[in-house]
Amino acid sequence: MPPAKRARPALGRRAPAPVVVHSAPLVLPVSAEPIRDGAVAVRGERVLRVGSRTDVLASGPVAHEVRWTGMIVAGLVDARACVPSPGVTARAYVVSDLAEPCGAPGISYVEVTSGNEEEWEERERDAVITAIREVDRPYAVGIAANTRHPLVLEDVAVLARTFGLRLLVDLDRHSPTALDEAGVLGPLCHVACARPLDPGERKLLRLRGSAVAVCPSGPASAADVLTLLDEGNHVALGTGSPPGTESLLAMAGAIRRGARERGLRTKGLDGRLVRAATMGGARALGMNRGAGRIGTLAPGSRADFAVFDARGRYPYTALLAQPPCLATVVGGAVTETGT
Repeated sequence: MPPAKRARPALGRRAPAPVVVHSAPLVLPVSAEPIRDGAVAVRGERVLRVGSRTDVLASGPVAHEVRWTGMIVAGLVDARACVPSPGVTARAYVVSDLAEPCGAPGISYVEVTSGNEEEWEERERDAVITAIREVDRPYAVGIAANTRHPLVLEDVAVLARTFGLRLLVDLDRHSPTALDEAGVLGPLCHVACARPLDPGERKLLRLRGSAVAVCPSGPASAADVLTLLDEGNHVALGTGSPPGTESLLAMAGAIRRGARERGLRTKGLDGRLVRAATMGGARALGMNRGAGRIGTLAPGSRADFAVFDARGRYPYTALLAQPPCLATVVGGAVTETGT
């Protein structure tokens, strides 16, 4: 009798990545309720399951468990960053040269600064297009419209639509009305704001679907942030450029303190600020939907999260107390440990 033939593995198929479970006394998915004694199952770069540690460990083969102290939190997203900060797993980072390193994943926004049409047409326009087309970047590219010239702004908006790029604009340079007239505002654009917005400006940004990345502007900003949240604007947080605070959580905590000092209504504010620092930032970068989304921990999202040495009955409040960051995980890989 001839020997039995051995089955050959199908060509081009790879064995699935092993499942790694990260567990902690508390998991904060942000898009769902906090989970006591929770766990996040990760396969490759994606989240496979989120739930109680018992259920996640029992739901399928697990190659390895990483047991953390404290709290696992969906990765923070800095919507207007200058330097990395603890727990941030993605950021909107403005660069003058796309060849420079970008640090954390997210979107690198190439800066446009031309002061007139001649400068834009003769020098910067071709350089921006070349950078977008040819420079090999590990993460997505957008355009930071830091020009004050209205016609240059219009052409930048056209370029962004042509190449399917996101836009970032600082409102210290432009009014929302001027940006809207140039065709800049829309769901593909988010604005960085370090000043109060009047009711008409807030409404225009809301109607156009442009997220507002609130940057540090002192204690008075607490009332402005609450107004944006209450009126339904898409709110994110940004540490600013130059950095106005050391971390997103420090900024969120300062907003919370400012609201209390001014006697403003703060019920549920802690959770809203954490959501602005996670899901809000993801929305500003256009990375809040589909497979590989960020800012939340759920099946199919990218395995981006931070581990903080935070404990307490009220998870969002504990997080805003700025506990030490024990680790940062991006795409399932531990990229940084310690504070």
